[in-house]
Order: sequence, then structure tokens, then C-alpha cells
Amino acid sequence: MRDFDIIVYGATGFTGRLVAEYLTQNAAPRWAMAGRSLTKLQEVRDEIGAPADTPLIVANSDDAATLKAMCQRTEVLLTTVGPYQLYGNDLVAACAETGTAYVDLCGEPAWMRHMIDAHHETARRTGARIVFSCGFDSIPFDLGVLTLQEAAKAKGGHPAPRVKCRVRKMQGTFSGGTAASLKATLAAAARDPSIFGLLINPFALTPGFDGPSQPKGMLPEYDRTIGAWVAPFIMAPINTKNVHRTNFLLGESYGADFVYDEMVVAPGLGDMGKAAAEAIARINPMASDKGPKPGEGPSKEERDNGFYDLLFIGEMADGTRLDAVVTGDRDPGYGSTSKMIAEAALCLVHDVQGDGGIWTPGALMGVPLRKRLIDNAGLTFTAG
Repeated sequence: MRDFDIIVYGATGFTGRLVAEYLTQNAAPRWAMAGRSLTKLQEVRDEIGAPADTPLIVANSDDAATLKAMCQRTEVLLTTVGPYQLYGNDLVAACAETGTAYVDLCGEPAWMRHMIDAHHETARRTGARIVFSCGFDSIPFDLGVLTLQEAAKAKGGHPAPRVKCRVRKMQGTFSGGTAASLKATLAAAARDPSIFGLLINPFALTPGFDGPSQPKGMLPEYDRTIGAWVAPFIMAPINTKNVHRTNFLLGESYGADFVYDEMVVAPGLGDMGKAAAEAIARINPMASDKGPKPGEGPSKEERDNGFYDLLFIGEMADGTRLDAVVTGDRDPGYGSTSKMIAEAALCLVHDVQGDGGIWTPGALMGVPLRKRLIDNAGLTFTAG
């Protein structure tokens, strides 16, 4: 038996601190806080009101020995230390080697593919359940499609071959870590052009499987299904890849011909909607230096006032339509994300065993994780 159920690595960072606070407030099992500085860990432990005897572990991303020693002490390693392509290589390797479950907030598809190639078989052998993208990218989308396809099979006996996600409403900023990850990915692609191929390939995370042509989602368009203009969604390049990997890991449960895309619904009708969609397409929220830096984030009031509303439209083979809706009651980048990754870790501790390997939240945790998010994390999932 290991010393801990969960270790939160990166507990002194902004998102890691929110996760540690959530576990403190929700009667977590045996858990510990980890990071580079013992002094900072002590400060955060006291500031969030964690018990004075909460264990603190010093580990550093550039010291593989400390990472491996940390992994050997816990059932689940929860890490918020990104960009993962800069700080995650040795940690994933250590979890795979030691049979330790792992959850992160990664939205870096090229790095994820490299980790799949390098460590999936080792993780299968040791029983390590490694799960990337356990935040806003990509749990609401991954489980949203899962929810819709469950309803489609229950209603007609078959999955929907075409699913659209339309982001109807969203308030809240992207995290500083997300922006840093994008910048690191672009820098890596400049050094290694093959990374661009992974970024634009919708099946980059399904080695050995290529499905049908997918919508590019790069330009505004009028969506007749919902009668509104839609614009590119900046998280789509990672979310769609994770959804396709879930389908892949579930043995093409959504069909080998499955087509999926994500777009943002522009406000306004007619020419006003078109103009709004074009304006959204020109905006890159990651390009500004005004957003939060890694380690920074919005106030509690801003997090509490955030929300999101996602519509999933299933177009059935017989021409009928089936909808599912996912909502979250906090800002996506911080408030909701911190709750989602904490519940994912708890799900691995309490609810889901499963084989080792590199998974998606939907493929490994699916229904049990969805129940946790509904019961504890302020998400709703409806279909019909």
C-alpha cells in the first residue's frame, strides 16, 4: 500500500493551489502537496486552511530521481505543472515505470502523441493509468459527446455519425498555463516542422487509425442546423483530437465514419451575426500579453461569475437530430478546471480500475466521472 491516494504536484501554482483548496474542503482521502519549494508549500498549506499535518513533498521537474521517488509514494499523481512539453517528460516516464496513475491539464497534442508513442506500452505493462486533458480541455467535450452517443444508441440503436459541438455561451478567461503551452508548442514546431503535421491532423492521437475527412473549422460559416453564424473555437484543435482518441480506445464505439467539429456561436442574426463571427475569427486571445501569466489568475469573484454552455448536435443517419447540453457553473480556465481534475483523480482512486495505458477521460472514466462532476463539480449533462 502506498503512502498517499493523491499527490498534487504544482500545489504552489495558481491552479494547483485551487485543486489543493478543493481537496481540503471536500474531505479528500490521504493526500499530499508537492512542489519545488518547501517554504512555499508551507505558505500555501496555511493560506488555504489545509490541516497543519498535510504532508509536503519537495520534487523538481528537472530532477528525475525526486519525481520517481514521489510517484512511488502515491496511487494517483495529479500535476498542474506545465507546459507539459517542458516539464512533463520525466514525470510521465516515472508514472509509467512505477505503475502510478496520472492526471494532468494538457492541451498540447504533439507532446501527447510523443508520450503515447514512448510510454503507452510501458504503462499497459505496469498498470499505470495515464490520463491527459482532465480540465476544460477536454472533459466537457469528451463527456458531452459520450452523453450524446449514449442517447443516440438508446433511441435508435446506432451512434450519430455526425456530431457538432457549438459553444453557445462562455464567460471566463483561458489560463496562463494554456497560453504558455500554446507558445511552447509553436516554438517547438518552429524547431521541428513535423509537429505541424500532428497539430493539423485530427487523428494525431489515434496511431494506426485514420477516419474520414473532418471539418477544418478555420473560417466563419453559417450553420443551418442552428440558424446562426459560427466562428472558430480556439480549443477545438485539442478537444477534437481527444474525442477521436476516445472513439479509438472504445473500439470505434461512435463508428469508424464518425465526424466531429467544434465552433463558437456568434451573437446576432443575419449580417450582424456574420460580422460578429468574422470578428471572433480575427481575435487570438492567446496573443495578448494582458492575460494571466502562469501562476496568475482571476479573482474568486471572477471565477464564481464564470460559466459555459455547450450544445452537442447529433445528426442521425436517418436525418433526425438529437441534442445534448453540457453546462459548467464556474469560469472554464480555472474554477471549473480545478474541480474537474480533482474529481478525475478521486474517480481513479475510488471508482475506476481499468487497464494501464494512456487514456482519455471519456474512454477510461466515462459514466462514473460524469456522475462525480454532476454531484460535486457544478456540471450538468442532459440529452434528449
